[in-house]
Amino acid sequence: MNNFPKKPAKKRFVYLDHAATTYLDEKVKKAMDPYFSDIFANPSGLYAQGREAKSALDSARDKVAEVLGAQPDTIIFTGGGTESDNLAIFGAARKHANQGKHIITTKIEHHAVLRPCEELEKLGFEITYLPVNKEGKISVESVKKNLRKHTILISIMYGNNEIGTVMPIAEIGREILKWRKQQNTVYPYFHTDACQAAGALDLNVEKLHVDLMTINGSKIYGPKGAGILYKRRGVLIEPLVYGGGQEKKLRSGTENVPGIIGFAKALELVQKNKKIENKRLLKLRNYFWEKIKTKITKVKLNGPELGDESVRLPNNLNISVLDVEGEAMLLYLDEYGIVCSTGSACTSESLDPSHVLIACGLPYEYAHGSLRFTLGKRNTKQDIDYVMKYLPAIVDRLRELSPVHLGEKKHAKYISR
Repeated sequence: MNNFPKKPAKKRFVYLDHAATTYLDEKVKKAMDPYFSDIFANPSGLYAQGREAKSALDSARDKVAEVLGAQPDTIIFTGGGTESDNLAIFGAARKHANQGKHIITTKIEHHAVLRPCEELEKLGFEITYLPVNKEGKISVESVKKNLRKHTILISIMYGNNEIGTVMPIAEIGREILKWRKQQNTVYPYFHTDACQAAGALDLNVEKLHVDLMTINGSKIYGPKGAGILYKRRGVLIEPLVYGGGQEKKLRSGTENVPGIIGFAKALELVQKNKKIENKRLLKLRNYFWEKIKTKITKVKLNGPELGDESVRLPNNLNISVLDVEGEAMLLYLDEYGIVCSTGSACTSESLDPSHVLIACGLPYEYAHGSLRFTLGKRNTKQDIDYVMKYLPAIVDRLRELSPVHLGEKKHAKYISR
C-alpha cells in the first residue's frame, strides 16, 4: 500500500456488490428457522410432521404465485437462478426439437443462458444472438425480424446484471403473441431471466406476456441455493433431474423446505417495498455518480443514462476508468473495506473483458477498466462519502504506475457515443 491513501484506524465495511449476492434479511431468517430443526420432515411423508412441511411448502408456492400474478401450480422450486435458466432452455429445447431447432437470445445474457445455448449449438440447434446498442438494449424490431416458423424459444433477460439495462419485455411479449396468432402456432415460448429485476420491477407474468421466468433468492435478501422457474400452464418442458417426481416431475429431489420458505418470504418483502426502496436507491446512486465524475478524470458511465427504473435498474452503477485495470482498483478498494465487482460475479476468476461491455461496442481498454457498484438496502450516503475518500486517490496512484496512457481525444470519442 506504499504511496496509497493511509488506511483509517477503524476500517468501514461498505458492501456494493448486491448484484452478486445479498445478505439474508432478518425477517427471512426468522421465517426459515423453524424448518431447519423443528419442522424438518420430508414433505412427501404422510405422517403429521410431513404434512406440516408440505403445508408450509404449499403456502410458499401460493405466496410466490400471488406476487407473479400466476397460479400456484405454475411455480417450480429449484436450486437457484442457474438451474432455473438451464431447466427453461434445455427443457424447452429437448421437448420441442421435433418442431424446430431455432432459438433467439441476446449477446449480453448471463452465462446461465449463454452456456446452455452454446451447448445446444453443438447438438444442431441454431442460436441467434441479438446485438445490443451502446446502452445494452435490444430493439423489439430486431426480435420480430429474426422470428422464423421453426423458432421454438426466445430467452431475453429482464434486467442486465452488469450494466443494469432494462429490456422491453412486455413489448417483446406482445409481438410474440401477434406472431403466434398470425402463424397459428404456440411457438416460440418466451423466457426471461428476472433474477436482477426482482425487487426493482413489476413481475406480473400476465402483463409481461412471458411463458417462463427465472428468479433466485440470493439477489433479493433471501437464501442462496433457492429459486423458481415460473412455467405457464400448457407450456411443456422436459426435466433435467429425474428421481422421485417432486415439483410435478420437473425437479426431482427432496425439497429444500427452509430455502423455499425463505425465498417466498424474501420475494414477498422486496416486491412489497420496491417503490420506496427504488426511490431511495435512485437518489443515492445518482449522488454517487455525480461525485465520481466530479473527482475522477477520464471516466465513463456504462449502460443507459441514469433515469428511472424503467430504463436502468435503480441500484446499478457501472463505470470505466481509463488507464487503470478494474481488478487492480477492486483489490485496492478491498484494502479499505470497500467491496464491488469488475463485472459479473460468476466470471470473476476470468481475466477476459466483460462480454456485455464488448457487445455494447466499448474497446478492450474500457472493458478492462470497468467497475460495477450495485447498492442495497443497508447502504447510506455515508458509505458513498467513504468510498469517495479513497477511490480518486487509488485511481491517481494506479495511473502513475500504469504503462498505458490513452489520450483525452480517444476518451472523448467514447464519452460522446
